[in-house]
Amino acid sequence: MHNIKISKSILFAFGVTIFLWASAFPVIKLALQDFKAEHLSALRLIIGSILLCIIGIIKKVPLPHLKDIPFILLLGFCGFTVYHTSLSIGEYYVSAGIASLLVSTTPIFSALLAILFLKEKFSKFAWAGSIIAFLGVVLISIGNENKITVVVIGVILILFASLGESVYFVFQKRYLDKYGFIPFTIYTIVSGAIFMLFFLPSSYNEIQTASTTSLLTVLYLGIFPTVIPYFALAFTIQKIGVADATISLYLTPAVSILLAYVLLGEIPTLIVIGGGIITLIGVSMVALKSNNN
Repeated sequence: MHNIKISKSILFAFGVTIFLWASAFPVIKLALQDFKAEHLSALRLIIGSILLCIIGIIKKVPLPHLKDIPFILLLGFCGFTVYHTSLSIGEYYVSAGIASLLVSTTPIFSALLAILFLKEKFSKFAWAGSIIAFLGVVLISIGNENKITVVVIGVILILFASLGESVYFVFQKRYLDKYGFIPFTIYTIVSGAIFMLFFLPSSYNEIQTASTTSLLTVLYLGIFPTVIPYFALAFTIQKIGVADATISLYLTPAVSILLAYVLLGEIPTLIVIGGGIITLIGVSMVALKSNNN
């Protein structure tokens, strides 16, 4: 990490971010036993938004400028509505561990979007990393014990979730610079929740019949993975910079696979593990090259 002294508080923030984001994948799988994917996503975002609005009021976070609201709504839709809904539906078809591996392709989609819309350059090394990563995705797809057709549907949905998240990351810089990390995160999560209000009545009906365990998982998802990691990540970025703060997140799939085994009894096949390793190698090549530019 470029000889940066890592304090206990930074290590704690790293650990919180990685664990909470990794835990979301198996916990979503648990919640899907009693909730439809779109209802789960709606409840998760609404709970997170309520908490963030309370924090915003306490911290006296100002409202965004009127002219910026349409684009903030668009980013919230892509980064949270599309991401959470596609991920939750995708987990109908694939395991939590596979989902976490596939979401790690987000940096590649981000780089490709930056090439198309921001005219950034993509080196041969980065292209090679992208090809390696997607070869890993192919192995993940065919290495599952379920029907390949069903798995491919899940893979496509989760890759679509990664694409939505990538749009959020690529086009946020102007607004991050203008408003700051925490206010912008509040704006966009609340924006994502607004688009999910349509599902609230049906979500309420499912709450009435859901088990206590499922209700606790929804509450957990809404408060912990949806809100707390953003504050922890903001802290580490402030202390050691974006490149070093985000590179550690490649540990997330490994932690998620371990948690999926503990919570769900999911055991990935050797082909899936190999595909996951190959995917992470390819993604790391793209991310490291981007950080060096």
